Amino acid sequence: MAPHPAVQAIIDLTAGAVGGTACVFSGQPLDTAKVKMQTFPTLYRGFLDCFTSTYRQVGLRGLYQGTTPALVANIAENSVLFMSYGFCQEVVRLLAGTPNGHALSDVQKACAGSVASIFSSLVLCPTELVKCRLQAMHEMAASGKITVTQKSVWSVVRSIWTVEGPQAFFTGLTTTIAREVPGYFCFFGAYEMSRTAFADYFRCAKEDIGVAPIVFSGGFGGACLWLVVYPMDCIKSRIQVMSMTGQQAGFFKTFMGVFRTEGVRALYSGLTPTMLRTFPANGALFLGYEASRKLMMERFDH
Repeated sequence: MAPHPAVQAIIDLTAGAVGGTACVFSGQPLDTAKVKMQTFPTLYRGFLDCFTSTYRQVGLRGLYQGTTPALVANIAENSVLFMSYGFCQEVVRLLAGTPNGHALSDVQKACAGSVASIFSSLVLCPTELVKCRLQAMHEMAASGKITVTQKSVWSVVRSIWTVEGPQAFFTGLTTTIAREVPGYFCFFGAYEMSRTAFADYFRCAKEDIGVAPIVFSGGFGGACLWLVVYPMDCIKSRIQVMSMTGQQAGFFKTFMGVFRTEGVRALYSGLTPTMLRTFPANGALFLGYEASRKLMMERFDH
């Protein structure tokens, strides 16, 4: 027996939170390297230089800089994302005229994930803003772009609220949505297609493919997402970090500025740590989500 829609929403929300937590702890140091390289593409020779320099300057704590907002961001984003994903699947089912009890196609699930990402962007944008600023604080101070540095999450939040006003928490929202909508179509599409391929190969249900195929499918989905939206993410990081100086342009102006002065390569700066991070982080995300969701669903099936 399927659980009540409200219970189903709570299950999806909780499973998303479990997945988001697993995602952060398995990929945070590589995410820090990504943001630093996106914001200061000429400062480091490459991913390893960025990673080792950060470790030498501020130790392991520096690589886990921004973990608290990253945890809040990921738990909030994935809770809302997977809860909305459940609702959006029902909307897609209604629009496509798919009867209840019939599984949606992989493309239909990808469309549901794409629409769900609009809702998750609203909670992701403010927390990503704080995370990116914390991660690039050392470089902003070292390059002389800012004089006062903040070391804690709370001091960054207080500074944004008092100096720039509450609306500043949504700096980069347009770029976040522009990144998430196509990104999550690829993310959920690739994830579901990979699971379908494994299920066909093993001749079993998609829910029973096992741990390694789920981790691979999650990583594959993440890789597809980042390859498609990486330049967009790079511009988002720039807008959010450079807005600390109080004079950051919007999406198109920033994009054209980077494109003209630094070239296409700058838009892909930090792609290496992102691709290295995507398999453990997104594998952990989906493993946490699927395992906890299955456990909770079994409780309500009896």
